[in-house]
Amino acid sequence: MEEERIGGSEERLNDEISDENGDNEITVENTSVVRSEPAQDGTRPPKVDSPMDALHEKVEKQIIKEGYGKQPSMLSTCFLHYRAWVKSTLHKFEDTWQEQHPIELVLGKEKTVMAGLAIGVASMKSGESALLHVGWELGYGKEGSFSFPNVPPMADLLYEVELIGFDEAKEGKARSDMTVEERIEAADRRKKEGNALFAEEKLQEAMQQYEMAIAYMGDDFMFQLFGKYRDMALAVKNPCHLNMAQCLIKLKRYDEAIGQCTIVLSEDENNLKALFRRGKARAALGQTDYAREDLKKVQRFAPEDTAVIRELKLLAEHEKEVYQKQKELYKGLFGPRPEQPKPKSTSKNYLMVFFAWLSALFSGLFKRAGHKSE
Repeated sequence: MEEERIGGSEERLNDEISDENGDNEITVENTSVVRSEPAQDGTRPPKVDSPMDALHEKVEKQIIKEGYGKQPSMLSTCFLHYRAWVKSTLHKFEDTWQEQHPIELVLGKEKTVMAGLAIGVASMKSGESALLHVGWELGYGKEGSFSFPNVPPMADLLYEVELIGFDEAKEGKARSDMTVEERIEAADRRKKEGNALFAEEKLQEAMQQYEMAIAYMGDDFMFQLFGKYRDMALAVKNPCHLNMAQCLIKLKRYDEAIGQCTIVLSEDENNLKALFRRGKARAALGQTDYAREDLKKVQRFAPEDTAVIRELKLLAEHEKEVYQKQKELYKGLFGPRPEQPKPKSTSKNYLMVFFAWLSALFSGLFKRAGHKSE
């Protein structure tokens, strides 16, 4: 069965297949860096029932979600998200999820104030989430934090941590120390690993690989690139966003998929894959006007594409269904229309007038006859 040109197979990442096979057909897929789990409130530490594991005299861990694979070794470059609270007051003072960029932590080269966090991360597997209890000696110490005034002296800390993944290839070489080529190469390697996981329907793990790839090419890095180097970076970065969006659509996390598309469109406003997937996600959320706008724009460039035609048809059918339901609802709210009285037949009206005239005529005749008899 031949692949659809714009929508692509729902079972494959068409943009990767077309890139690697040299296929120039248009195939559509979509942000900011997203979480591997749906967004949570995060104002308070999570309640965790798992056993407490002592990693160090001053560091304990409770697992929130199991990970997979092995643990990072010393000098691994780890990519993680975390929220941090002062344990005594439950005041949250840092949240990398809100900043929408994972943190890079090279084990063994971390800052002193992150020593407890690093011990916890070293015990985790890719994809694992955990709650870390860190004593003040391995946090901000006797003085507290100048950067976070609400962290007082000798404050024990709580960290909710997710280890997105880690990279041992450069033996602790941070992104900032890599050449442009090394960073693009590392990102491309992560992208391909994500594609392999996607093919196995391991969507969460695939997204973690894409997020790590994107982390190699953050805004600060992209801002410095021009010409061929920027083109090389975007050739890896944008497909990661698009592939992540495909995963998010499969997981029915449409808001995040829209965000992925929008990042690609900020670089390339006519990217058909991003427009198609954003339109599809918007349609799923009932944002029909915005969805139609995206899909119609794709159709202008690819008027015969069957996937776009199908999505627009589904959108029209959905709108018709909603209209019918609203029509029935309004009918039920206001009740049936009152019946109008049926007009009397014209012939019957004429007879009534005729008999009334006869009655008046005879009445007049009788009166005249009465006058004469008197």
